[in-house]
Amino acid sequence: MEREIITSAQNPKVKRLIQLQQKSAFRRSEGLFVVEGARELLHCIHSGYEVETMFYCPEILQAYDGAAEILALAREGVGHEVSAKVYGRMAYREGTEGVVAEMRAKHLGLADLRLPKDPIVVVLERVEKPGNLGAVLRSADAAAADAVMVCDPLTDLFNPNLIRSSIGAVFTVPTVACTSEECIAFLKERGIQILTAQLQDSSLYYDTDMSRGTAIVMGTEATGLTNVWREAADAHIRIPMKGRLDSLNVSVSAAILLFEAVRQRNGQ
Repeated sequence: MEREIITSAQNPKVKRLIQLQQKSAFRRSEGLFVVEGARELLHCIHSGYEVETMFYCPEILQAYDGAAEILALAREGVGHEVSAKVYGRMAYREGTEGVVAEMRAKHLGLADLRLPKDPIVVVLERVEKPGNLGAVLRSADAAAADAVMVCDPLTDLFNPNLIRSSIGAVFTVPTVACTSEECIAFLKERGIQILTAQLQDSSLYYDTDMSRGTAIVMGTEATGLTNVWREAADAHIRIPMKGRLDSLNVSVSAAILLFEAVRQRNGQ
């Protein structure tokens, strides 16, 4: 029997998805999160996440790469076709590819990480802005970092803005939320050197050996790192500032430091 097309934004399924988008407490209680866009959804599925419910608008979706795979999955029983008007109400951002889905959450812990010999990881302390974390995750994916550890987080790892800004890298890079103390103990037990990015009492980043197991640790742009990380560090590193300002966006700093580690490891 052919499924009915959802044409009203008052449909309970539509209202539930919007609530999941907007309320982190509801996401936690339901064990679900929302992914919007064909690219992000395929990254999520290919990383082993389970689709709970999918909503798609074929007239929008068919223009994008991956549409055939998504439509095939939707027709297996998890999909609900919606009108363009209803999709416009459900879409968290403009210009998405006609698909939005409720996904079953998976929460990685430090014990779940399987790091290789001499890993490169990124540590962010008390990150607050989802967009900044998403951008760091994109850099981590580009540099093939082995993990991102978010310590004492002030944002939900399944925040729609984070997923959007990471373009799905939150699914491709193992990402763990933990306390700073737990993370420091984890790194020290494994002999992974801790390099804190800070202006005070620091050496230039390109004069620091990153060819061994390395954790690049950064704090917020407003307050930097807390003393717990400064004291735990094996070395303090800085990016030279030639202008009048004394800070870069945390995602830009992460990219610079990650690709220095890549350069050193490639022997270039």
